[in-house]
Amino acid sequence: MDIIIKILIGLVALIHCYILWFEMFAWETRGRKIFKNFPGNLFASTKTLAANQGLYNGFLAAGLIWTFFITNQEWKNNVAIFFLACVSVAGIYGALTASKKIFFVQALPALIALLLVLLSY
Repeated sequence: MDIIIKILIGLVALIHCYILWFEMFAWETRGRKIFKNFPGNLFASTKTLAANQGLYNGFLAAGLIWTFFITNQEWKNNVAIFFLACVSVAGIYGALTASKKIFFVQALPALIALLLVLLSY
């Protein structure tokens, strides 16, 4: 089960690295393709706001990546639980406020990983 947990945590971290990239560096290009329901004129005026969100997504990814370097299993699990819970809450909030797709892309993988970490105790 440990390998599956590591793969899922890695996947969630990778997703958040991708979110960091498009929100910080490709908001006006890739962001338009991802958020098709947003008005086109919104992207230029919200570029700084999106970059700020991207930075926070980078912190989530960094926290999840950090778990790969923690040797104490209890500490590793606690850090993973914290960051997976943060990702889950952010994904659920995003699904409720921006796009339901966010739940499946962001929250669901984190919730599955979180459940597996909790079951591994």
